[in-house]
Amino acid sequence: MKNQNIPKIGVIGFGEAGSCLCKGWGLSNVRAFDIKQHGDAFLAAEKVAQMSAAGVIIGEDAASMANGADIVFSTVTADQAYVAASAVAKAIKPGAYYLDLNSCAPSTKQKNAALIDGAGGFYVDVAVMATITPKYHQTAMLVSGEHAEKAIALMLALDMKPVHVPGPVGRASTIKMIRSIMMKGIEALTAECFTAACKAGVADEVAASLDASQTKEGWKAQAAYNMERMTTHGIRRAAEMREVAITLEDLGIHGFMTAGSINWQEHFGSLGLSLLETEGLERRIDFIQRAIETKQQR
Repeated sequence: MKNQNIPKIGVIGFGEAGSCLCKGWGLSNVRAFDIKQHGDAFLAAEKVAQMSAAGVIIGEDAASMANGADIVFSTVTADQAYVAASAVAKAIKPGAYYLDLNSCAPSTKQKNAALIDGAGGFYVDVAVMATITPKYHQTAMLVSGEHAEKAIALMLALDMKPVHVPGPVGRASTIKMIRSIMMKGIEALTAECFTAACKAGVADEVAASLDASQTKEGWKAQAAYNMERMTTHGIRRAAEMREVAITLEDLGIHGFMTAGSINWQEHFGSLGLSLLETEGLERRIDFIQRAIETKQQR
């Protein structure tokens, strides 16, 4: 990509996401800073070497990274997102865009927005919706907030692939956070299930049984089906899952996800609710929520 007509870019956080963005852009005028530059001497030297190899201009701190930048991309760890926004807010120039790519709760993004907008910058909520490799800067991203549309124009100039999500700061992140319940949860369930399967010597059989149980239903239809099964059979299934917990304990495995499954099955099963005559995910969820509220009021 040519540097011509490309805005001045700052990147705070030079881990996987930050380094991959820079690699994808292929620009020579990107200024970057990573907190590890000020940490352990060995790690600092390693980080500086990584940044030098990437061809970025190395800032001494957040302020020098943000100074003069038209766009600042925040790609730190989630627990450092507010700290990063606080640091950049002290130096961001009026009218500069702050694109917060961190995986944070919507309320965290809103707190960050208050800092940046209060300093005269334009805060933008960005949710990275896939692993940053192998597409680097072209990884799918959702963008929301008051300044989203103008930020998208800048991202398109950087050959990025943003998608506008109408709504306030936090809406893009809401989609990602809730999606992560399923995506990260599946990873955790996989770990619990197949650690046990391998330890018990039945991995092939368990995998084959799961393959045979696969359906072609979309997630929404499957979710609606699951709601009915849990309300109808949750008490029995909770009892079965307690036996699963015993199985895992006998194998010397912590049943973290199994414990959660017991709670959810019992929670829904104890409502005394039938959803067989209720169609659609939203209607079934609404019935469940009303049943929970009624139970709480008793």
